Amino acid sequence: MTLFDLFLRGGFVMWLILGCSILALYLIVRHAIKISKARVDGSKFVLQIRSILSKGDISSAMTMCSQSSTPLSSILRAGLLKIQYPHQDVKDAVESTAKQEIYKLERGLGLLGSIAGIAPLLGFLGTVTGMISAFRVIEVNEGVVNPQLLAGGIWEALLTTAFGLMVGIPAYFMYNYFVNGINHFVSETEQSCNDFLDIAQSEQRRMAAARKAQQAKAAASGGNA
Repeated sequence: MTLFDLFLRGGFVMWLILGCSILALYLIVRHAIKISKARVDGSKFVLQIRSILSKGDISSAMTMCSQSSTPLSSILRAGLLKIQYPHQDVKDAVESTAKQEIYKLERGLGLLGSIAGIAPLLGFLGTVTGMISAFRVIEVNEGVVNPQLLAGGIWEALLTTAFGLMVGIPAYFMYNYFVNGINHFVSETEQSCNDFLDIAQSEQRRMAAARKAQQAKAAASGGNA
């Protein structure tokens, strides 16, 4: 007996479990791709930004962030766009963009967790309805039932539980795997953002000092004239 034959013997609940399995597979692939793209050596990336900003080349730093196409680069680019404004504006831009990027990573993850719980429950539902049908046969026949026929009805009813667990267990494992991956990303990103904010504040001080020096020079030139 093939797996498809077993699937058909499980009844209509099997189709619901199949739908859950297809949706779970889609969510797993999608989150695997998103988390894979989000991975970047944050400390190395921030050091590269520091090196570029030390030369006063903000546009090159923003170009580097645009070319990277990672959540961290989008977060730092948002901060760079505000670097000529007060430091609080830079911090707000970084925090706001970080929340958006984390939301993008987490979007749909709750649905995967729901499938991990729903698929086994659907399996239990199929088993319960199957058992009800089996005992209904006993009642109709007033207890005179072929044990072989009854056993066949029971094991067919248990198929839905098996298939539900086959979907729910991997979905639950992958859900926890992705949650841990996102938590790791959040931790690393927080450290990288703090480092960047320190760099941005130093650059803002340098820019402010350069402006004051330029103003003083202009004032001195005007006085000599």
